[in-house]
Amino acid sequence: MSYDAVVVGAGHNGLAAAVHLATKGWKVAVVEANAEAGGAVKTREMTIPGFRHDVAAMNLSMFAGSGFFAEHKEALIAHGLGFVPAADCFATVFRDDTFLGVNSDLEKTSAGIAALSPEDALAWRAMLAEFGSDAPHIFGLLGAPMPSFAAAKVVWKAWRQKGTGWLYDTLRLLFASPRDFLDARFRHAKLKTMMAAWGLHLDFSPDVAGGALFPYLESMANQAFGMVIGKGGADTIIAAMTGVLKARGGELILGAPVEHIRLSGGRATGVVLADGRILEAQKAVIANIHPRNLFGRLVAADAARADFDRKIQQFRAGPGTMMLHLALDGLPDWRAGEELKRFAYVHVAPDLEMMSRVYAEAAAGLLPSEPALVVGQPTAIDPTRAPDGKHVLWVQVRVLPAEFHGDAAGEITARNWDDAKEAYAERVLDILERYAPGLRSKVLGRAIFSPTDLERENPNLIGGDNLSGSHHLDQNFIFRPVAGYSRYATPVKSLYMCGASTWPGAGTGAGSGFMLAKMLSRS
Repeated sequence: MSYDAVVVGAGHNGLAAAVHLATKGWKVAVVEANAEAGGAVKTREMTIPGFRHDVAAMNLSMFAGSGFFAEHKEALIAHGLGFVPAADCFATVFRDDTFLGVNSDLEKTSAGIAALSPEDALAWRAMLAEFGSDAPHIFGLLGAPMPSFAAAKVVWKAWRQKGTGWLYDTLRLLFASPRDFLDARFRHAKLKTMMAAWGLHLDFSPDVAGGALFPYLESMANQAFGMVIGKGGADTIIAAMTGVLKARGGELILGAPVEHIRLSGGRATGVVLADGRILEAQKAVIANIHPRNLFGRLVAADAARADFDRKIQQFRAGPGTMMLHLALDGLPDWRAGEELKRFAYVHVAPDLEMMSRVYAEAAAGLLPSEPALVVGQPTAIDPTRAPDGKHVLWVQVRVLPAEFHGDAAGEITARNWDDAKEAYAERVLDILERYAPGLRSKVLGRAIFSPTDLERENPNLIGGDNLSGSHHLDQNFIFRPVAGYSRYATPVKSLYMCGASTWPGAGTGAGSGFMLAKMLSRS
């Protein structure tokens, strides 16, 4: 079978590339080892029939604001894509049984901040006003290949409109740690804690350089635009993309692991499947898989490529993650107030000190005594995901070691995740009980994915790293995944990479797949 392009891996970036190329007239096949498409964006009944849980990704705001969605919006909606907006976006609970949150209504958010610090409420409004003029330039940069003429054009336009001082300030933002950035702008610890929690969604503790951008963007984007989740589940974007792909002549081949990439004369010419089938690619093979798996397993070694291969194998994973999925008889009864039941996300990361501590413990190979929790309450926004009156809870446990030699709390004696995950899930529930008493009595069923389980589920998540590679400065921008290869090409002609391991990194924005497809189709 012969195609213009063969995409290996049916994650949302690979599907975005395939949809765009098929729209431009390319004959495209997407091949996926698993029996279902989606990568880290899947929704399943994992606990009790009728309770739909997002396996990994839940927040679809990046997809809703993406260039890919903007270009293919009508077709995706026609194939069933649906979003549910969340006005109450995210909140953080604190040890004194209070909370601070962001609502898309500026007056509500500002009132909560003003109760802590009127000065900070004014600073929040000022930051939002600056974001309104900064956002087109920042998102323009994130939506351009790195490096590229398009990226340079964004910088040039920003300089013409905003001046040299703005460029310096933006560079400082890109290089700053969350603590330094927030200390320079706000006074109250609770506001800084609420914003800094977003750094842990990537791999930035409060004092890691380069970690300020994500707390800034997430806080301001949620304030300005709100948050969206998928109607019925995050997999709404996958179902829509696969529908559009097939409608435009593309082929989706599931349950078909790739044995290796075919090479001829230093060029990728197709793929060989584990069952012996050969899919020829006349123009491109696109790998939506982790580079370490691509060049460590699917592409034959080549002495002429030794330096590149060595650097790819040194591409570091970010911290591990555990996912705890609960089917509930009712939403958590948060000590901090009934209002918390309306929020899409509740962060249980009550101060900067614990954020630094959990990061240090995980880096030292210890099970953290108090992990950071991202508690998703999707049925508070979209009740169709569970039977009437019932709920699902999505708990992302951060920051964890992929391998460990001890427990910072001195309680768990197991030394691998298969043996430790049940005990560690109990620790997570203990923490949740402190902030939402009686939660255990509401649990009807649960499913646990340790970091090891997440890698088994999706080999791109090495060590349970749901980022597919650390986003520290030496692995971001022009260094993602390897300096000189941030524009999706590889040393093998006609073989390209996309996905979270490539620029602009993790998230549901489909940026790398869309940008690569535009470069290949020249449109």
